[in-house]
Amino acid sequence: MGHLQLPAGKKIAVNLGTDFDAQCLWLGAFNRTSPAFMSRGEFGAEVGVPRLLELYDRYDVTSTWFTPGHSVDTFPQWCKKILDAGHEFGHHGYYHEIPPAISRDTERRLVDLAFATYKKVLGIRPTGYRSPYWDYSENTLDIIEESGFRYDTSLMARDLVPYHPRRWQVNWEQGNVAGKASEVLEIPVNWYLDDFPPLAYTGTSTGMQDTETIFRRWRDIFDYAYERVENPVFASCVHPQIIGQAHHMLWYERLIQHIASKDGVWFATCDEIAQAWVDDEDDKKLMALEDVRGVQPPPADSSWAQ
Repeated sequence: MGHLQLPAGKKIAVNLGTDFDAQCLWLGAFNRTSPAFMSRGEFGAEVGVPRLLELYDRYDVTSTWFTPGHSVDTFPQWCKKILDAGHEFGHHGYYHEIPPAISRDTERRLVDLAFATYKKVLGIRPTGYRSPYWDYSENTLDIIEESGFRYDTSLMARDLVPYHPRRWQVNWEQGNVAGKASEVLEIPVNWYLDDFPPLAYTGTSTGMQDTETIFRRWRDIFDYAYERVENPVFASCVHPQIIGQAHHMLWYERLIQHIASKDGVWFATCDEIAQAWVDDEDDKKLMALEDVRGVQPPPADSSWAQ
């Protein structure tokens, strides 16, 4: 098992991840294209983004903004302001597509389309990927590796420490079999640290839960990591059109105040966290052995998933 080599005097890495999905959030899965839903995405860009930039600047927070290519093409001026403020951009698909619902060729094409947009509008090539909807197709990990990403942040096999994701041979009537570990580093995500499920109204779910409950939940997860886990990562996820609402900004600021009050907190981008990861020698040897050995083909009655 590897470990984070935190900067001197630091005890915990904190990434306040921000998913700038804007209007395409409502395209990929919800297929909601009415002016009402587009206005919600517009609010995220025109109101949520500047509120978050101001808040992060006040507390000297550098974060990673996982932004679909569609958002960059639609709101380039705000993306340039995010970049100018010193934040990292992470790859987040093109129109917030659902990877398991599209073909491999389409998934690959949309990844490349977003790369082209990042280069054209911002002059960058993201080093990390966050899958829209935090879901993988059977091809996603292959595409991530082919694209040369340093890290991914879409999976949940750990909660407070990074790891190397494994391919799994899935069997229905016998145990699943762990396959090859990827060299890509996984910075795990957590539905309990996402503002969208408890706070967003989608038309089919109410959201709108009590903000005090969400504040306590996120604070408690941070406190557990800070007090009980060695060299941990606290990686959360907010959406400008959700967290940017006035009453949400208040509890989010209280959370940042709480985190910033602790000694040894390192507000970092996901790329900085990935570069601080050190694989132990046993891990390196295992991955090298797996590269030589390869992965055995699955039996005819099994399926593959990442």
